[in-house]
Amino acid sequence: MNADLYSISKALVSRLRRAMYNFSEKTVCDVLDEVLSEDVIVHLAHPLGDMTGADQYYKTAYAPLLNAVPDLERRDYIVIAGSNCVDGQSDEHWVGCAGYYTGTFTNSWLDIPPTGHMMHMRFHEFYRVENNKIVEIQALWDIPELMMQAGAWPMTPSLGRQWHAPAPATQDGVLNCEPDYKTSLASQNLIIDMLTQMQKHPHEGGPEIMQLERFWDPRMSWYGPSGIGTARGIEGFRNHHQIPFLKAMPDRGQYPDEANHHFFADHNYVAVTGWPNMVQTITGDGWLGLNPTGAKIELRSLDFWRIENDLIRENWVLVDILDVYRQLGVDVFARMREMNCVKQYHLAKGGI
Repeated sequence: MNADLYSISKALVSRLRRAMYNFSEKTVCDVLDEVLSEDVIVHLAHPLGDMTGADQYYKTAYAPLLNAVPDLERRDYIVIAGSNCVDGQSDEHWVGCAGYYTGTFTNSWLDIPPTGHMMHMRFHEFYRVENNKIVEIQALWDIPELMMQAGAWPMTPSLGRQWHAPAPATQDGVLNCEPDYKTSLASQNLIIDMLTQMQKHPHEGGPEIMQLERFWDPRMSWYGPSGIGTARGIEGFRNHHQIPFLKAMPDRGQYPDEANHHFFADHNYVAVTGWPNMVQTITGDGWLGLNPTGAKIELRSLDFWRIENDLIRENWVLVDILDVYRQLGVDVFARMREMNCVKQYHLAKGGI
């Protein structure tokens, strides 16, 4: 990505971020009309789905959320830009943002009961830029995080620590500096090498084949989505996420033609987006408390990594968990509504 495109891409997304800080319908809609292409393609987490055009994007995603959280506020703690490279050539230009939406949860949203308290919902949002317009958005919102805050998560508990994932430890994730292509390329290569090594397990050897110590800092933090949680250190990462994941889906990475990846880096930060970017089969021990069905599923996992001293120190990961359940025949929202009905019944009877 040349310096001009780097700056233009970030400036486009910056206008949107500023409008969503002091969120109002008119301001946000005006900016969406200005920065999005007329036929922008938008991919959102289940159950929000796919859509085209700024108007449909706002009506589907933001209007209901603003009704539920009237003082809605957007906060970003990672903002990076770069070019996806194919065979050494720049192919697509992306801006990646990580942060959370917050405000007072006063009305229900997606049938999640309001709490009357300040809420937080993580997001990873990726914007593809062409001809000075945003032409595609791939975004995951951690909707299960909000369910948990409302006491309405009806599925299995997280193996990792369930909490509000933090900003980078170095507090430098919103990059406003000039591009550094040499550092960015080295950072991206480290992540791709790490993932390539991981995919050798179990087909080429045991856990040692992944050489985790070669890539990850001993004090690494892995910030997974709600339903999986945060893990600390290589041992925590293995126990609270990787081992259950690999046992459930040992064929991950074996269907490259059915998935896509857009890697890009900005200084010591690296990101990947793809819709989907993984395809694999639920076998082995099952996953997330679900039985191994043998079903082949797609995963949308939008990630950020921070490199420190040539090792990965922090990794933010969002997965469309609700879509995983959907593909396995589980309607999480129906289960949530039933759970809420039972809770309301006991409250009406003077019970819990």
